[in-house]
Amino acid sequence: MKQKVIVVGGGLIGAATTYYLSKQGADVTLIEAKDIASGTSGACDKAIMMQSKKPGPLLELALQSAALYKGLEEELEADLEYREGGGMILFETEEEREAIHQLVARQRQAGLDVQLLSRDEARLRQPGLADHILGTTWWDHDAEVNPLHVSFSMVRAAQRRGATLCLGKRVSRILTERDRVVGVECEGEKIYADAVVMAMGVWTPLLLKSLNLDIPILPRKGQILVSEQLPAFVACNILGGSYITAKMTPKSKESTASPAAGVGLSFGQTNSGNLLIGGSREFAGYDTRTSVEVTRAINQCAARVFPALRSVRILRVFSGLRPYTPDGKPILGPIEKWPGLYIAAGHEGDGVALCPITGKIMAEIVCGREASHDIRPFLLSRFTSTVPV
Repeated sequence: MKQKVIVVGGGLIGAATTYYLSKQGADVTLIEAKDIASGTSGACDKAIMMQSKKPGPLLELALQSAALYKGLEEELEADLEYREGGGMILFETEEEREAIHQLVARQRQAGLDVQLLSRDEARLRQPGLADHILGTTWWDHDAEVNPLHVSFSMVRAAQRRGATLCLGKRVSRILTERDRVVGVECEGEKIYADAVVMAMGVWTPLLLKSLNLDIPILPRKGQILVSEQLPAFVACNILGGSYITAKMTPKSKESTASPAAGVGLSFGQTNSGNLLIGGSREFAGYDTRTSVEVTRAINQCAARVFPALRSVRILRVFSGLRPYTPDGKPILGPIEKWPGLYIAAGHEGDGVALCPITGKIMAEIVCGREASHDIRPFLLSRFTSTVPV
């Protein structure tokens, strides 16, 4: 008999989990309160960037995911706008140079052959960089993809395998019987299953409070500017050293002196020619409103690095809520206290990069198969266990 599984959340992670569950032969239903990729996954950039990952379990997971992306267009029979064009992290100050050099040394030890480029070498790869840039990193195999295409294509592929899609239905509570999760309630309708996978990103903790579960995921808002369409301007994925610093700064240490705290360059270009210019990292609860102050700070940061942007028009600004965890790693796997319940959330800004491997691993675990990657560093229990993972 097929295992019946409910996936709650229609973003990248929920779509990937649904797709790989369908490949495993599960009877899977995806439930989404709005539409596919209508939340965080529809308000992010395109980067599949390994250089921004901490060496260790997170980078190892990301590399497996990057390998899956290489064959995903053919597998899904869809154009995902996948491109492996390389990536760089630039540094503007001696402090950033030192921090990036330390990061690169650790990445090389982990097997990631990241190069360090001088200013002149960097400007050969990416024309238009400002004169004050001290240098950059470079890795040939950083890539990009359209997260909307990935989300929709995975859901459609899952439907071709028999998955059920329920859009516009909000899950109001988790159903339990005899200390076990047995389904969900949607707008008064009870839907039963052998397993429930929570893939709701920043909204995951809210729904699980009723089960007395404290899920350490916080919304971390990020704003992105969208420019007018331009001829080819960006040759690769680009991050600023301050962006990496902001990403890896715990909540307790983040500056609260200004709403613009956490601003650092994140730069890419869509197939249609629009520049996606980010970004910020703010703990502002569930407030998704954009801020003029933060918008101005991002714009100034981008123009400082690329002076030519001073004459480029910005068409719009949007924001999304990244699901932050205290140690920067997602929460994956079963919940010991509640058999039948699984979580796949907390990817913060790594949801695009970790999407395929997350879906694959979750499907394997839910269907009782051996996971293709060690999930112990990603279990919820790491936040309460006294044993290092």
